[in-house]
Amino acid sequence: MLSDNNEELFPVVDEDGNIISAATRGECHGGSMLLHPVVHLQVFNSKGELYLQKRPAWKDIQPDKWDTAVGGHVDLGESVDQALKREVQEELGITDFTPEKVCDYVFQSDRECELVFVFKTIYDGEITPSSELDGGRFWTIEEIKANIGKDIFTPNFENEFNTYISKIIK
Repeated sequence: MLSDNNEELFPVVDEDGNIISAATRGECHGGSMLLHPVVHLQVFNSKGELYLQKRPAWKDIQPDKWDTAVGGHVDLGESVDQALKREVQEELGITDFTPEKVCDYVFQSDRECELVFVFKTIYDGEITPSSELDGGRFWTIEEIKANIGKDIFTPNFENEFNTYISKIIK
């Protein structure tokens, strides 16, 4: 059975993104509240629909929920831009995209604390979800709004959508 590598090393950062130490995934996701950086890519198509990934049942955080198209940790020694390109290729098979920075913010749950770097792109090419995901699809903005608060999406996605993404939708 697939599982996350709890020994994977993440940078621990301050709220400005400066690395102050390192910790394992297990430590970062085990309630320590060590702030660690992640990247998110919001993938829109030219119709204005938003692609979401389905998290598989084996994930240690929010299994079986719909989430941001791409979300992944910045590895120790890796820049935010490098992590974004790596995660987009790993999760969706996309190599040719133009990211636009949306924002960064701190997200805290009962298990972890993340410094989230959010980007968006418009993409109409082929998307090939990896085995890290349980598939994905484009959602209309109306579909997303109708399902907020129904335990379908991750809390992080709902927060990001309501606070940041809904403001950039044309």
